[in-house]
Amino acid sequence: MIVPSIDLMNQRAVQLIGGETLEIDAGDARPIADRFGRVGEVAVIDLDAALGRKPQTETVRDLLQRARCRVGGGIRSVQAAIDWLDAGAEKVILGTAATPEILSQLPKGRVIAALDARNGEVLSHGWTRGTGTTILERIEALRPYVGGFLITFVEREGRLGGTCLDRVPELVEAAQNAKVTIAGGITTAEEVAALDQAGADAQVGMALYGGQMSLAEGFAAPLRSDRSDGLWPTVVCDSRGVALGMVYSNVESLTRAIDTGTGVYWSRKRGLWQKGATSGATQRLIRLDVDCDRDCLRAVVEQAGSGFCHLDQPGCFGAIGGLGALDQTLRARVADAPVGSYTRKLIDNPALLGSKIMEEASELVEATSTEEVCWETADVLYFSMVRATAAGVSLAQVERELDRRAQKVTRRSDVEASC
Repeated sequence: MIVPSIDLMNQRAVQLIGGETLEIDAGDARPIADRFGRVGEVAVIDLDAALGRKPQTETVRDLLQRARCRVGGGIRSVQAAIDWLDAGAEKVILGTAATPEILSQLPKGRVIAALDARNGEVLSHGWTRGTGTTILERIEALRPYVGGFLITFVEREGRLGGTCLDRVPELVEAAQNAKVTIAGGITTAEEVAALDQAGADAQVGMALYGGQMSLAEGFAAPLRSDRSDGLWPTVVCDSRGVALGMVYSNVESLTRAIDTGTGVYWSRKRGLWQKGATSGATQRLIRLDVDCDRDCLRAVVEQAGSGFCHLDQPGCFGAIGGLGALDQTLRARVADAPVGSYTRKLIDNPALLGSKIMEEASELVEATSTEEVCWETADVLYFSMVRATAAGVSLAQVERELDRRAQKVTRRSDVEASC
């Protein structure tokens, strides 16, 4: 699959030829991250940190709030790597510091070793010195400690001349279970597809910024279809992963969806179709995911209006239950709660709501039977969600916070946890 790249220098997104000559200044990286993040992980490389200058820490942290990012550039210690993982990076990319001593102290599945090479020889010191070590030798030495390798063909980097496809199969084989990502010279969607077929991801920068390849073309390149019309079945889900319905996509609809950040699909009867354009039940596209067989998509959206289904219900499979239903109900009540309703009373009386949360939490602690614990947990969840909704916090935001905490490497001590 494609991994779009954002290289940062002086708080701006840039593209360099050979890592030296500025070719493109793309400006503010935030809207770029918003768009790139709709197709998967984004590689964020702090060039200033890599070159020993003032790191773009705040800019990178901002991007981590906008997209799922693998972060690299100037990460030279265990603590620096852990700090980025704790800040929300999906993975960290280590170059010079990719040694067994450092890597062995990090969570293997979330670490990528960057191997920059010219004509098969790994380089160091900003691509200026040869190490006398081949890519295959470095892969063998580091393979037990990392979940992936970022292999950059320096002689191709930024030059839009195509990448070294013939060298990829042996690199993927050598990496074994570690995922290989290839960078340097990737220019066409066909190359992205070929790399995917070989078992490698494609990190792409210059071709996307320069317009030689569209993001949708790169994203769709590995996809296949057994339908005569070539369409890809697309399962539409809400931000919590609940299926709302099934539609179809093609490159044209994906292009519109990715570029606008909205739910756009391909109707077998009407052609290009933007959900909610006439009904008002619009969708904000959060991201697109590809299944393991590359023949089905998942569109994760934030649904507005009456719902996804033409029957004016949340989804085509009927009503949504559980916490998702409660979240929808509470958000509707905040906007237009019936006078005299209990939820309205709680929202209008923060002191009452606070006392109920404390009361129900205490009852949950004291509950003994399975039935009592279940009942009191439901009460705590209800009152807590009323509090969150009244403050403008959705259930999806709470779940994202839980996901963020699950990603942290540094855990709280017993003392901190009791505070």
